[in-house]
Amino acid sequence: MNALVQSLAKMSGLRDRDALDFALVQLVLDCSEGAVQSACLVRVVGEGDDRRCLTLARLEAGQNEPVRDVVWTDWTLLPHVTDYPMRQQALERVRAVHSKGAPFTGVLPLPGVPGAAALLEITSTEPLNARTLDLVQGVLQTYNNLLGLLDYGEKDALTELLNRKTFDGAFFKATADHRTEDNNQGPDRRVSSPDEGVWLAVLDIDHFKRVNDNFGHLIGDEVLLLLARLMRASFRFHDQLYRFGGEEFVILMRCDSVDHAHAALERLRLRVQEYAFPQVGTITVSIGCSVLLPNDTPSGAFGRADKAVYHAKEHGRNQVCNYQALVASGLIVEQAAENMDVDLF
Repeated sequence: MNALVQSLAKMSGLRDRDALDFALVQLVLDCSEGAVQSACLVRVVGEGDDRRCLTLARLEAGQNEPVRDVVWTDWTLLPHVTDYPMRQQALERVRAVHSKGAPFTGVLPLPGVPGAAALLEITSTEPLNARTLDLVQGVLQTYNNLLGLLDYGEKDALTELLNRKTFDGAFFKATADHRTEDNNQGPDRRVSSPDEGVWLAVLDIDHFKRVNDNFGHLIGDEVLLLLARLMRASFRFHDQLYRFGGEEFVILMRCDSVDHAHAALERLRLRVQEYAFPQVGTITVSIGCSVLLPNDTPSGAFGRADKAVYHAKEHGRNQVCNYQALVASGLIVEQAAENMDVDLF
């Protein structure tokens, strides 16, 4: 029991989500005293019949370190939820589901998660007793509470998008993950496009001050909230969406080419333009983007994308501008890296 308390205390001090996921599956195996043979934490992504399973952490008895799916993985490589009937049942019933025969499997939806978008799957050679199941449920509840605390500190209160203080860490993690994948191209990995990379986009609502002046700040907040929903509907599960403050938003995404990056941002721009915002009607957005460069910095990448936004606003608004394309065409002058630094905080 003392070891369990110490492990829970250690887990409560973690602030990295990957580390927290790993700590959960490790603790589930440890608290079962050998009864649990494997623990797998799964995030369910997608909608309807195209829901798929992304493994956040999986640990087998005897393994030293959990394994996980790469966050930037190709969507089509993820297995469908329907490939795992027990996972599908747990999602539909929003409660734990247990098999009746060996190998004994239990699938537990995370408590408090809307739509049960995450699941813990455990396997054992014998049926787990009530005490072990209670311990696993308690560990899962603790994990869920810690996630809630992280969300409270890392998400914007109005839009529930990520806030700016989490950006630097996510930026360096995204670039590190991308370099790691490029350096570990196995025989089964698809060949990367020369233009594949991580992209940063800055979005600014055109004439947003007029919305607040003409309709009030409550309506302005509603516009921000609805825009955040349009952003979520326009991007993939692993794209990271931020509100930096006011009417400024940031998108961190991985794309196969400059054309794919531009198409994703153009899709969002059109959705916003075509959406009827209550009372306000039509609003538009200006978007600037830049591919991340080798040894890039958050301030350098943000500065390039921000300069592209400025160009978009100065030349008609309601458009997507690519910093590298603007430089290549001679429409703007490339600035030295040390002059591109922007104080994000």
